[in-house]
Amino acid sequence: QVRFVESGGGSVQPGGSLRLSCVVPEFTLENFAVGWFRQAPGKEREGVSCSSDDDSTTFYKDSVKGRFTISRDNAKSTVYLQMNNLQPEDTATYYCAVANHITPQAMCASPRAFISWGQGTLVTVSS
Repeated sequence: QVRFVESGGGSVQPGGSLRLSCVVPEFTLENFAVGWFRQAPGKEREGVSCSSDDDSTTFYKDSVKGRFTISRDNAKSTVYLQMNNLQPEDTATYYCAVANHITPQAMCASPRAFISWGQGTLVTVSS
């Protein structure tokens, strides 16, 4: 079973930045699509940003376009999410996932397809 170890969350004021990391131990990210999802209290989990297996194609939820950037380091089995200009509506627990044979858009649209999640990392944006 694939394990995910997310980190980098915290409390920031609106306009602040955070960089989330997700280590996938003992797993080769190469040839897998990767993605970040989030779940706010009382809401369903949603896809935030996903990237194709070769990173040639990325998908971003409309509300985070221009503010968030997904990236990866295959050698470190780590996926990143750089989040700038954070807003209160970005408050949520953030999780990462991997998948194969799927487009980034389809991956981000299908959080219910994933059965294995890490503990997530909490991001709180408030003044």
